[in-house]
Amino acid sequence: MKLHELKFAEGSRGERTRKGRGRSSKGKTSGRGQKGQKARGKTRLGFEGGQMPLYRRIPKRGFTNIHRKDIVIVNVNELNSFDNGAEVTPEVLIETGIIKNAKDGVKILGEGKLEKKLNVKANKFSESAKKAIEDAGGKAEVI
Repeated sequence: MKLHELKFAEGSRGERTRKGRGRSSKGKTSGRGQKGQKARGKTRLGFEGGQMPLYRRIPKRGFTNIHRKDIVIVNVNELNSFDNGAEVTPEVLIETGIIKNAKDGVKILGEGKLEKKLNVKANKFSESAKKAIEDAGGKAEVI
């Protein structure tokens, strides 16, 4: 026996019935039974025969703000990878791989300790981050 000689067992695969295509497809009701909603057409997803559907019975919770700003946060200790006196902007943070993208802005938070003098430009600063940058001899500038 060779691969090209393989065949399905006799009677294992019948012809495909084309439902809803008139009497010729499978006789009279075309395999759909008699009358009723399923014989006439499709019902929408989640339809429960007139009963209040589940998605309307369950209480709705929460709120989605369409004006939400996606601000990326960076901690002060992550800025230690830069050289002394360097200028740190959102574009530089993306190039170095500290953040993937700036989305709606960058906020610098004050977690950790900054050991280098840097000129940091970002959209927002926390009070502790601003203090940490200025204590190290750098500048925090809002853009």
